[in-house]
Amino acid sequence: MSDMATEEKDLGLNQDVATEGTPAAVVVNPVSQGGDAQDLKRTGRMTLYVRRFMRRPSAVFGLVVLCILILFALFGAMVCPWKYDEPDFTALAAAPSADHWLGTTIGGSDMYAMIVRGLGRSLLVGIISSTLIMIISAVLGTAIAFFEGVVEKVGMWILDMLLTIPSFLLVAMIVRSSSGTSGWLWLTIGITAFGWIGYARVIRTLTMSLRELDYIRAAKFMGVGSFRIILRHLVPNLGSVLIINTVLGVVSAVNQETALSFLGLGIKAPDTSLGTLLMNGQSSVLTAPWILLFPSAVLILLTFSVQLIGDGLRDAIDPYSRSAGKAE
Repeated sequence: MSDMATEEKDLGLNQDVATEGTPAAVVVNPVSQGGDAQDLKRTGRMTLYVRRFMRRPSAVFGLVVLCILILFALFGAMVCPWKYDEPDFTALAAAPSADHWLGTTIGGSDMYAMIVRGLGRSLLVGIISSTLIMIISAVLGTAIAFFEGVVEKVGMWILDMLLTIPSFLLVAMIVRSSSGTSGWLWLTIGITAFGWIGYARVIRTLTMSLRELDYIRAAKFMGVGSFRIILRHLVPNLGSVLIINTVLGVVSAVNQETALSFLGLGIKAPDTSLGTLLMNGQSSVLTAPWILLFPSAVLILLTFSVQLIGDGLRDAIDPYSRSAGKAE
């Protein structure tokens, strides 16, 4: 009995020493203290990504700016007494004033209302086309790499042939045949129809390494359907690349829309976009500079904010990135 008492005393002494020399979170047992072992939760992947993203000030700034622009495009028209298609013939190319906060165009249209409408159209084209491009490229790119053999050779031959097509001119021809407020829809379809080709080649290259992994081979051996493997295993493992490309693809789509509209081959009157506003403002840059400056500033803010968000997502998702701090 004395030996057992001595052993218990020594054990208690060692426990006290360990408690003093180590953090309490390591030594204390939640169950013995009346707690629950489930209180120690594992940090989820999305939580980790959000923490790393929020630790990058430039990415947070870009997200705030983009949210403000989206809210401006959605609700900005509610506070404006003028509509984008309601010209004021008593104020042609008028400077910013109490009646027209950002001035008017040569035709008397309110610049504030025009920018709200143009930003909404550019965002709509950019977000929808970028999302559709990533979906199409993810499915087709992984499928071409997964099936291998003849399917992969034919698929790559088709992609190489599609890359030689002058997509810019074809999109311009598609939009040129449209009229009215449906021009943005045809422009979105045209950008999507030719924008997925380059991304599909990149995703096919990434999938070539994934298809050799053990769990893919095990799924094939167990008789899991090919398309089920593609949609349930291959595409989700490319999620980080797809998210980053989707965000950055918005900038590319907006730039394409702006370029086409600037050349008069995109969205046409009575509808408007940022590219249309820039085209109309270039002829009056000396006499009425606000017609060009304000849409240019909004376009720069839009592209700059999305670029910052894309860089932040890349740093948050990349496990080897050091710019976002420790992954805790």
